[in-house]
Amino acid sequence: MLLTNTAKERLFLQQDFPSKIELYYTAEKIENGIISISGEEANHILNVMRHKVNDVLYVTDGKGSFIKSRITSADKKGITAEAIESKIYERKYPNYIFCMPRLKNADRFEFALEKCVELGINRFIVYDAEKSVAKGDKTERWNKIALSAMKQSLNFYLPEISYKKSLQEIPKDGIKIMFEQEFGLSLQDFIASGKINKDNDYFFIFGPEGGLSVSEQNLKGEIIRLHLTYNRLRTETAVIMAASNIIKR
Repeated sequence: MLLTNTAKERLFLQQDFPSKIELYYTAEKIENGIISISGEEANHILNVMRHKVNDVLYVTDGKGSFIKSRITSADKKGITAEAIESKIYERKYPNYIFCMPRLKNADRFEFALEKCVELGINRFIVYDAEKSVAKGDKTERWNKIALSAMKQSLNFYLPEISYKKSLQEIPKDGIKIMFEQEFGLSLQDFIASGKINKDNDYFFIFGPEGGLSVSEQNLKGEIIRLHLTYNRLRTETAVIMAASNIIKR
């Protein structure tokens, strides 16, 4: 059953994390409690969800803010809303970067990206591996998928996605984590060990269908080699499994 606006307002006040609301995103700067929403998002609010002036909206700026607001005006140019109440949520896993290769099957890649965002991972590097079949930059499409997943899962940080033509282009600083079946320590044990340093970036590197090349396996900098499971996993399965293991902690 859909909640009325009144019920949604009570939900905001009664729960620390409201789970049954429709979340919207604005890329525009929020000043003096005034929220502006335009483009596809405004069209969805007005013409799909049929919201109107005085309706309550729940909005995020993608920077941790969760805002309950009320629509004050709406026209073809967009929506203006006034903030009623707001909260700031801490960013989850700010120093975890998932490095995902382009996959031959775009649907599988996009599924993995979507599920990682839903689980709370919000920093990504997409790269062309030496053994990748599909190559090229599609960050505009990936950003749309990630934005939709952020709103659906009620995460309040807009995912960051960058594209690199090779794995060698990822930042030299930070710790690289690579996965192979035969490596001794598991990701679960590594996280549980308490050795994660919040001052370091951790690049979780996943290989393509044909695996990482020798040069890719020997990147400069500190590398920690772990295993996820002793089963052989498809890349998209490994990515989702790693994200799932991280959020359990």
